[in-house]
Amino acid sequence: MSFFGLDCARKKERELERKLRANDREYNLSFKYATNAIKTSKYNLFTFLPLNLFEQFQRIANAYFLFLLLLQVIPQISSLSWFTTVVPLVLVLSVTAAKDATDDINRHRSDNQVNNRKVQVLIDGKLRSERWMDVQVGDIIKLENNQFVTADLLLLSSSEPLNLIYIETAELDGETNLKVRQALTVTGDLGDTIESLAAFNGEVRCEPPNNRLDRFTGTLTYAGQKYSLDNEKILLRGCTLRNTDWCFGLVLFGGPETKLMQNCGKSTFKRTSIDRLMNVLVLCIFGFLAFMCTILAIGNGIWELNDGSQFTVFLPRQEGTDAAFSAFLTFWSYVIILNTVVPISLYVSVEIIRLGNSFYIDWDRKMYHARSDTPAEARTTTLNEELGQIKYIFSDKTGTLTQNIMTFNKCSINGKSYGDVYDYTGQRLEITEHTETVDFSFNPLADPRFTFHDHALVEAVKLENPEVHAFFRLLALCHTVMPEEKNEGELFYQAQSPDEGALVTAARNFGFVFRSRTPDSVSIVEMGKQRSYELLAILDFNNVRKRMSVIVRSPEGKLSLYCKGADTIVYERLHQSCNKLKDVTTEHLNEFAGEGLRTLALAYKDLDEEYFSQWKQRHHEASTALDDREDRLDQLYEEIEKDLLLLGATAIEDKLQDGVPQTIEQLSKADIKIWVLTGDKQETAENIGYSCNMLREEMNEVFVVSGNTPEDVGRELRNALTTMKPDAVEDAVFLPERTLGKGVRAIRDEAVNGEYGLVINGHSLAYALERSMELDFLRTACMCKAVICCRVTPLQKAQVVELVKKYKQTVTLAIGDGANDVSMIKAAHIGVGISGQEGMQAVLSSDYSFAQFRFLQRLLLVHGRWSYLRMCKFLRYFFYKNFTFTFVHFWYAFFCGFSAQTVYDEWFITLYNLVYTALPVLGMSLFDQDVNDVWSFQHPELYVPGQLNLYFSKTAFFKCALHSGYSSLVLFFIPYAAMYDTVRDDGKDIADYQSFALLTQTCLLFTVCIQLGLEMSYWTAVNTFFVLGSLAMYFVVTFTMYSNGMFLMLPSSFPFIGTGRNTLNQPNVWLTILLTSILCVLPVVTYRFLSIQLRPTINDKVMFKVRQAKATPPPPPRRTRIRRTSSRRSGYAFSHAQGYGDLVTSGRYLRRPALTRSSGFAHAGRTTTGFSPMGRSAGYSPTGRPQNAKIEDVEVTSLQMYRTVRDPAF
Repeated sequence: MSFFGLDCARKKERELERKLRANDREYNLSFKYATNAIKTSKYNLFTFLPLNLFEQFQRIANAYFLFLLLLQVIPQISSLSWFTTVVPLVLVLSVTAAKDATDDINRHRSDNQVNNRKVQVLIDGKLRSERWMDVQVGDIIKLENNQFVTADLLLLSSSEPLNLIYIETAELDGETNLKVRQALTVTGDLGDTIESLAAFNGEVRCEPPNNRLDRFTGTLTYAGQKYSLDNEKILLRGCTLRNTDWCFGLVLFGGPETKLMQNCGKSTFKRTSIDRLMNVLVLCIFGFLAFMCTILAIGNGIWELNDGSQFTVFLPRQEGTDAAFSAFLTFWSYVIILNTVVPISLYVSVEIIRLGNSFYIDWDRKMYHARSDTPAEARTTTLNEELGQIKYIFSDKTGTLTQNIMTFNKCSINGKSYGDVYDYTGQRLEITEHTETVDFSFNPLADPRFTFHDHALVEAVKLENPEVHAFFRLLALCHTVMPEEKNEGELFYQAQSPDEGALVTAARNFGFVFRSRTPDSVSIVEMGKQRSYELLAILDFNNVRKRMSVIVRSPEGKLSLYCKGADTIVYERLHQSCNKLKDVTTEHLNEFAGEGLRTLALAYKDLDEEYFSQWKQRHHEASTALDDREDRLDQLYEEIEKDLLLLGATAIEDKLQDGVPQTIEQLSKADIKIWVLTGDKQETAENIGYSCNMLREEMNEVFVVSGNTPEDVGRELRNALTTMKPDAVEDAVFLPERTLGKGVRAIRDEAVNGEYGLVINGHSLAYALERSMELDFLRTACMCKAVICCRVTPLQKAQVVELVKKYKQTVTLAIGDGANDVSMIKAAHIGVGISGQEGMQAVLSSDYSFAQFRFLQRLLLVHGRWSYLRMCKFLRYFFYKNFTFTFVHFWYAFFCGFSAQTVYDEWFITLYNLVYTALPVLGMSLFDQDVNDVWSFQHPELYVPGQLNLYFSKTAFFKCALHSGYSSLVLFFIPYAAMYDTVRDDGKDIADYQSFALLTQTCLLFTVCIQLGLEMSYWTAVNTFFVLGSLAMYFVVTFTMYSNGMFLMLPSSFPFIGTGRNTLNQPNVWLTILLTSILCVLPVVTYRFLSIQLRPTINDKVMFKVRQAKATPPPPPRRTRIRRTSSRRSGYAFSHAQGYGDLVTSGRYLRRPALTRSSGFAHAGRTTTGFSPMGRSAGYSPTGRPQNAKIEDVEVTSLQMYRTVRDPAF
């Protein structure tokens, strides 16, 4: 990664393999690896001015004004003073440079803050405190609890047993679950002995720097032995060390070569589609300007040949000047005079409008999240109007759509459903924040954050219903959760997935409290009684089994197998006697799934002692086999997990952020397509798709692409394409003569009958993004209403965005909250960061940020649409007023001998754009709105014209130019005819140049003000003041400039002495102004009237509704909770991962000496943990802390409670 001012050396050859040696800086420096310093700034003190000016003059208009300035210093062709161009140009360059400098200073501060953090580095046999930027590849560093990981490290040793450490990866992937990493035994034995670590000289060979967060390959050679390295031994920069006193690591990658920085993607300068269109239009305007100047130069040449000789008596020519040279000089003179077709004030005004609309986003209280004290922030000011043109949204899932909180909502036990609340008539009530919750005070060990509303379940527990007790006993025993009890009665659960934690917490509150565990036992408190179950086996979860089981022996000696898993899987293994119960439970499961809940079936069986001892022996043989170990274990699991007895089912809500389904529904109505790109499993992503209303049961079909070869993926995509559009042509249909740069043709949108969804996983997506298949994938995906890509890498997220940008003439937006979303956020036209507790990496790379996904609808449907509408109105009006102003010069040239004389007073030319018309147009561009925010939400279809570029396009610009041409004809010839051979009411002549100039410019100003009034939809006191104030200012300045006093002070600068009072006191002059103004706006009024009557737009229809409602819109309909009827059910614990069962049952288990404690029920009072419930049902959070809380000291996890126990039985 290269940056300006950092390294101007020739580009390093591409690295194929990394080689490094621990504690040997001299050896490692020979490879010229990057240091750990990062640099995101663009300039330094010396490069700022040249680089910034070079960037600014890449904007065509700035270069054009510099060229004009050079022309104006040539006296032969300049008819205007040089300062009329140099002052505004310097102003624009200075304001832009100041903004760029401020942004870059902030980047420098951020870089310095990170680079100057301190870390302990092992140098020359001693630990020294060094700055991050001075850390080098091959150094050994020491990290302590709650410290950020400095660079990408190979874990060497830690303070924890088995060389384990715990890290939080929220900055990387937005997930708050703690993850485990484990060092090699050979390096773990080094411990924290400085002498051993200083003597360590292992050599590492590994992959070169890349952006794969989930994969690492390499080898460590030490003491003549070679050891394999994988991702489980690597700590990535951006992680935080948790619940680990200390650890030592070897630096593998530093600074820009770390995976975090590799995933940042390159920062590109984002321009809006209007900016790009403006560049094209400005080029066209320059061409048209040259065309007009050429015509006038030819006219001058002809006039000089025919009539010029007659004027030489009183207008002598200079020596050597002939008609041709005069025409050449005239060409450049007219370039200066007609330059107002593209005035520099256009760019100043655009920046002011964008800045103002950015402040509206920052100030919007309806986008402020009080709980986390987070306002919305526009981090860039250049993209506002593009927010009104979004067609595709690419969203992350975890932390963006969901809160990553699971809540136990409902369950079915022995054919009875629990969780709903009914009134006395038997009608089901909607559960709200005010619904009465169950009182768990009978249980002093209950979690105060857990809420449940159905009292019937607690009553069943208290009445000792055997099936209900068996149900919660299963939940308390069948899991891999690890408990932690710092103080008596204060329990914290560390679950490797939030699903597990939610289920164990539910069992805890209903009186079956999971208290502690060892490798061979599980202790629970059942309704106040301490009981210890012998743990004989864990049949662990994996993606194929989709279930887990435990085999336990009760204190009474009874052997039981408890199983929980996906309902379809468990149903296949049930005893025939359960058929009736299965039918009833299925109905309940369908109902739960219809509400978007994640369902799980529970079953058990009692085991025969003799059979189990034989099975245990075979299990031991299979688990130690060298060949086909997995297959043999699977067969044994299948054998014992059959003839189960059904207990019931659970329903967990994967808590979405507030308002997500409604937001997605609103955005869909605005014809915005939403694609979810997530690293989660397919089932989890699908489930969330249904929960948040992206995927719906009413859809004709949801295609799942999961092929493992290019051929399979291609076939699945073609089948989906054929299903949606049987008559689809083989190749994509390109838009005629529409290119997106670099010769890429844009693909046409294809309409389909019905609604479809597409789900594709990561390895299939890798094939789909290959050049041979990318168009098939894009066509299929774009025909679907919703697209979900699962198990995708950060790079693939960016590739999907780039693909849509490449072939679609549309604007894209990416929204995410973790470092794994940064490349996607940077790739999209607009990047939005969710600022919450999951880290700030995405926010720092984004263009806009806020705290909740639901604010996106306000950002787009209100702020985005208004910004786009205002900018388009501004551009249409600005071009109109300036073209009209300039074209009058063109017509006047035919009456002044093509002499490059201006038709207006020079002071009027200077002040026209800066004073007389600046504020009214800014007022419209900052305050105008067609309808208010309430109506914008009620009619999301108002957003569609922005996607289609209907408000400002080449066609709209051409119409604007025609209108200006007509207005300039009226503005020149009506005053000309009105003054021709006219006398004042006192008989004196009025038809002089100065009177004509004053009349024309007054007509022009009235016309453009009336035109502005017609453009404006929303009048405010400020707008009215600006319009009337500008007219008043014109007359004040005019009478002042044309006064005797100004003439006497500077006769050459104020030649129009007395013109104002002599001309504007004539009735016929005011009649001419009135007639001219009416004729100029008459075609506009007629066109508007006919278009509203014959072909009304969606805006016209809604504005008519608003007028009918007398600007008091009806109250928005009260939203009820969206309920779906669905036969689809989700599989088990989808964020679960296999492998934890082995850790739990291994002899090398982590355990601290247990606290001496009673069962807990002897206490009279209820022990609180300092947490307060949040929202309708405070759910299980994987970090065991409330969402969005500002936490200073991180709690110690349960895993730290344990120390190595060597059981002689193992």
